[in-house]
Amino acid sequence: MGFLCFFFSMQPVYGAQHPPLDPRIQFLKDTPKTNSLNVKSKKASSFHEFARSTNDAWDIEDEDDEGLLGATHTSAAPRPPLSTLSECEADAHPAGRQSPVVKSSSEAQLNTTAVRSTLQKQQSLPMRPIIPLVARMSDQNASGAPPMTIREKSRLDKFRQLLAAPNTDLEELRKHSWSGIPREVRPITWRLLSGYLPANMERRELVLRRKREEYFGFIEQYYDSRTDEHHRDTYRQIHTDIPRTNPLIPLFQQPLVQEVFERILFIWAIRHPASGYVQGINDLVTPFFVVFLSEFVEEDVENFEMSALPLETQRNIEADSFWCMSKLLDGIQDNYTFAQPGIQIKVKALEELVSRIDEDIHSHFQKYEVEYLQFAFRWMNNLLMRELPLRCTIRLWDTYQAESEGFSHFHLYVCAAFLIEWRKEILSMSDFQNLLMLLQNLPTIHWGNEEVGLLLAEAYRLKYMFADAPNHYRR
Repeated sequence: MGFLCFFFSMQPVYGAQHPPLDPRIQFLKDTPKTNSLNVKSKKASSFHEFARSTNDAWDIEDEDDEGLLGATHTSAAPRPPLSTLSECEADAHPAGRQSPVVKSSSEAQLNTTAVRSTLQKQQSLPMRPIIPLVARMSDQNASGAPPMTIREKSRLDKFRQLLAAPNTDLEELRKHSWSGIPREVRPITWRLLSGYLPANMERRELVLRRKREEYFGFIEQYYDSRTDEHHRDTYRQIHTDIPRTNPLIPLFQQPLVQEVFERILFIWAIRHPASGYVQGINDLVTPFFVVFLSEFVEEDVENFEMSALPLETQRNIEADSFWCMSKLLDGIQDNYTFAQPGIQIKVKALEELVSRIDEDIHSHFQKYEVEYLQFAFRWMNNLLMRELPLRCTIRLWDTYQAESEGFSHFHLYVCAAFLIEWRKEILSMSDFQNLLMLLQNLPTIHWGNEEVGLLLAEAYRLKYMFADAPNHYRR
């Protein structure tokens, strides 16, 4: 691994699921602005210099902090063609309409000890609201919406009809998936859209059996080598990062689940020596794992005991997660090779795009010397997974898998739309510290499908305006 990849792999990454607030953070104290963050003292002239001179604004020696800054936020966004919006998203779209935030039952019944611990950690941070730590991952039809409507039932029937065909029409499946995939058919749809399963129904069972056997052949072939000298550092870094993956959701703290993630990540790293393992890849397993687990779990997945499933089912979920994550990474591997050129290019493209679509935000960043790399690196490296609750990531990935080059190209426009979503808050900040605080801890904890739908609608509009005319976003 190159120095740069190793550098970023050592940085704890926080966000919607990794709250960083801690009374010990130096720049929350009344210290002079010039001493608060190293980044501002000297502008980096290259990506490598940036890596050497910059630490994550939330980098603290432990990752157990549970304080969380959050607030509700909803805004209207321009509408893509009606065919791309589900009923709940289309209803939410008319000008100015905002939906109330509805807390799930798991948010309302927080563990008393966890709340007390959070209050103690934040006692020196007055005026910071306390909000639920663990957001439900259950996929609802909208943010806390009741059972599916007639239209949603009709959509589900259409999906089942497509999936039951002898040869699934993948273009038609993508078209219907753009506005969200019903939970009941999401696992099979994701396997198809990722390219893991063939469209031909007769071949699917054979392919599944062969690919699952192939994965566990890799385990037998490679996994024992994790203690070898030339693989030891890779395994150690994976082993360190796994507990940081969704640390506030009980499912991911189960030793059995963490062992699954270790095997998936180690095998992928060994089979992809050009990049190896880079921190951030661990997050990309999570949505696949949750979606494939949900095929066997009716209640909320977040508290499910993995050991309750038959061993063969556990193995199938692990193998399918590995192959689908591998398909995703095949399209964005230059994000993780030496010097991470894919991320450099995408961050620069984001800067150019924002400079054209919202000059006020761009000028505001320049005025206070905020570099896009300081917040957008994580957005590209982790595909916004550290900025959004997991339930929102799953909904976002429905569209990414339906879009041509969704993860590698459409994601740029989603990031631009996501940044503009916080325009009012950004322009209200008049110093470097608070701007970076906001950008690295955007309050999305209460977001649901409606907010993600609006975000995607705006991203669709931006792509329509700029994707085929790149000179439009170049000065």
